[in-house]
Amino acid sequence: MPNIRSIDMLFLDELFEMGGGYVLNFSNRTMSRFFAEELNVDIDDPGYSEKGGSKGKRLRCYLQKVNIPMVVRTLNALWEYREAIRQRDGKVEALENAEGRLLSLINRLEGKSDSAASMGHPPKPAFDRSKLLVLRNDLLGFPQLTPQARGYAFETLLRDLFNVFGLEAREPFRLKGEQIDGSFLLQGETYLVEAKWQDALTGVADLHTFHGKLEQKAAWTRGLFVSNSGFTEDGLVAFGRGKRVICMDGLDLFDTLSRELPLNHVLEKKVRRAAETGLPFARVRDIFPT
Repeated sequence: MPNIRSIDMLFLDELFEMGGGYVLNFSNRTMSRFFAEELNVDIDDPGYSEKGGSKGKRLRCYLQKVNIPMVVRTLNALWEYREAIRQRDGKVEALENAEGRLLSLINRLEGKSDSAASMGHPPKPAFDRSKLLVLRNDLLGFPQLTPQARGYAFETLLRDLFNVFGLEAREPFRLKGEQIDGSFLLQGETYLVEAKWQDALTGVADLHTFHGKLEQKAAWTRGLFVSNSGFTEDGLVAFGRGKRVICMDGLDLFDTLSRELPLNHVLEKKVRRAAETGLPFARVRDIFPT
């Protein structure tokens, strides 16, 4: 038996503006990000596209397939988001007794018998929280390692972190004597990775060297420079604007892991900030304020 009656689904269609396959003001990308960040759900899982691939059809299918506790969490999260954008845009509530009707639906769902509530399945997670905890603890333990062991461990941690979020990381490789610490895919684009664990801040020389390597590759190749110690302000200024590199430091990594921020979304926001400002480095805590 479906979680939600047909008459209730008509109400949800209107509440969350699912006409024409849409859901509120979400794009495919922002809906994926919302479900990953708020619910740790992979809403793009093919199992939710049995009735079609539009945002509205995926959400309807998802609500009928997952277990009731997840349905309730999802409805509450979508309502909170809906209220935030409605208040931001100064919109007047057009749906009569919208919140009361939603709460009544949630009460009915939560009041089902224990056997009914257990029907359905838990959704596919967007990422593995247990792996993120292990990676965060590994990061905190790096200062105890020898310099050589620390460098290899740092590269391994980045590779594993990329793979947790489906970024298809590759092992380090060499091209004509130059060392590239790895690569990954983000939004269909190939990024080469330079990873440094050192006491000193990374300056302009290392940034220019890495950018020079990118310029010898295909025009669409981009780069991620990860420096645990961070970057000098003078170096970032001297490096200039409009380059093909985005930067990440150790604090960014810690914030990403400890706040369970999906790495692919962190990098997407860094790329967008770089496109908007021309600057290669924006802190995670600035683009994801608490």
